[in-house]
Amino acid sequence: MAVKLRLKRMGAKQRPFYRIVAADSRSPRDGRFIEVVGTYNPISKPAEININEELVMKWLNNGALPTETVRNILSKEGIMAKYAEAKKAGK
Repeated sequence: MAVKLRLKRMGAKQRPFYRIVAADSRSPRDGRFIEVVGTYNPISKPAEININEELVMKWLNNGALPTETVRNILSKEGIMAKYAEAKKAGK
C-alpha cells in the first residue's frame, strides 16, 4: 500500500479549507484516509497552517510521499529540512 500525505478539501463553496491527511494513494481525494496530520486554511490572511510535526515525521520515516502542494507547505514550515537532516544523520 502506497501512502501519500495530501490535502482533503473541506468547507463550503468558494470557502475551501483543507485537512492534511495520510491516505492510501488509490483512495479518492476526499475519500477514505488513515490519519489527519494537520490543517491548511488558504482563505485567512496570512494562510493558517497547523501541523502535528511528530505525526508528519512518523509518516515520512515510514515511506509516505507528500504531494507537491503538501511538500511546499511542509517546506515553508521547515519540516522537510528537518526530515532531510534526520535522514542524512541516520546514514
